[in-house]
Amino acid sequence: MYLQYYRLKKEPFHITPDPEFLYLSSGHKEALASIIYGIEQRKGFIAITGEVGVGKTTVLRSYLEQVKQKNLKTIYILNAKLTFRELLRMIYYELDAPCETDEVFEMVNGLHHLLIEGYRQNHNFVLLIDEAQNLPVETLENLRMLSNLETSKDKLIQIVLVGQPELARLLNLPVLRQLKQRIAIRSDIPPLSPKESMEYIKHRIRKGGGDIDRIFAKRAVAKIIKESKGIPRLLNIICDNALITGFGYQKKLVGPRIVKEVVSDLRVRHIPRHFLRWGAALSLVLLVIPFYFLISYVKTLSDKKRVEVAPQSRTSTVLNGKGANDSLPQVSPGNDTLDSQMTIATSPGDVSTKGDLAGSSTQGRHEEKSGRETNEPPKTVSLVTNNGGSNPLVAPPEITSPAAINTRSPETSGGAPIPSADPMNSSTTNPAKRGVRKTVRKGETLSQLAREVYGYSAPQIIAILLQHNRHIKDPDKILVGDEVSFPPVDGTNHPE
Repeated sequence: MYLQYYRLKKEPFHITPDPEFLYLSSGHKEALASIIYGIEQRKGFIAITGEVGVGKTTVLRSYLEQVKQKNLKTIYILNAKLTFRELLRMIYYELDAPCETDEVFEMVNGLHHLLIEGYRQNHNFVLLIDEAQNLPVETLENLRMLSNLETSKDKLIQIVLVGQPELARLLNLPVLRQLKQRIAIRSDIPPLSPKESMEYIKHRIRKGGGDIDRIFAKRAVAKIIKESKGIPRLLNIICDNALITGFGYQKKLVGPRIVKEVVSDLRVRHIPRHFLRWGAALSLVLLVIPFYFLISYVKTLSDKKRVEVAPQSRTSTVLNGKGANDSLPQVSPGNDTLDSQMTIATSPGDVSTKGDLAGSSTQGRHEEKSGRETNEPPKTVSLVTNNGGSNPLVAPPEITSPAAINTRSPETSGGAPIPSADPMNSSTTNPAKRGVRKTVRKGETLSQLAREVYGYSAPQIIAILLQHNRHIKDPDKILVGDEVSFPPVDGTNHPE
């Protein structure tokens, strides 16, 4: 496209590995020399490593182009993802030799005879494996079997492994330690230095029939070198795209702005790869966070709604002046049944809306839901709603559970009620009968304040105080200076 415009004979920055355009930096020269020496001296295993795009394959193909020896028999493997059996079949195929068995042992034995026959004819067999980092570990381990094919003086087959740095890490695995010890020659191709990058661009343009000074501005070349980080493949891509863009703008001299635009476009192309990793991580975080808060929320609700049943020997006191022997379950602040006034009686006939009710204490016990029949059916706690007015401190509704709590009628000889010891039944005026508001002081808790006002504290009291003071979320954490409202209660269970 741009050849005639920039007076070039060939595309100088084609990304296909072309030995004609090979630029031998110090690293490339060392790698090429290692391959030549290792093969000619029959050293067995040779390993060449380098980052993606540094020119490993170009060096390998350059060697194949330069070496025209008739006695050299090469087997070039491009796809390294092979089992050892498949690799042996590829070797037989490249040598034009029939493979009459599928057993690995027999295949290796037959290959040994082929190599011995070739060695007698002065042939040197070379197995070149590109992208060797993709070889399965089992295949690499079995390659030792091929290195054992040797005479008393020379190796019958030379194996060149060319791959990325992952190949070196693979060879460091404990299972491959024997193979690692057999590698006679190693070479690593590093990225180009800034000076070598400049020479690389000049070399490629010169091979294409052009002059760098007539095509690229100096600042443009400097930016190309900086962005490529010494990777020949990136140098080719940036330079080629810069020439295409310059041709589009009809710029005889490619300047830094064009290079900047090209680099920006190339970065956009690579952004999705990075976003795939970050996007996956972000998605995982977004999935985990809601579950964390959901579990915390459910745990909080569970703690608030847990029903606590007191021991059988405990006698709890009801705030309306009537004693009860049964322990009362804890009531959640969000219970809708607390929105209206309620009174508690031991039988339907004991319900009263006004008047002094004498409490009676009874001996409580827990009834198991086992279907046992008793001579005297237990009397249940009944709740009566009294509309209007503020909510007094009352007992919560009966909760059906495997250990439901029932009350029994008092067993008294004369039927006279036993006076309650509940301080709320006292005729002495106290804050519980007129209702108060208290300001929280340092060190005080809701339970302490309840004891000051009502004379004692219980889970039922705390639950109802939370109902009347919705700004309190946690009874164990009240703030200094908060106003706490204590609802009024009198002997008739009604506010004054």
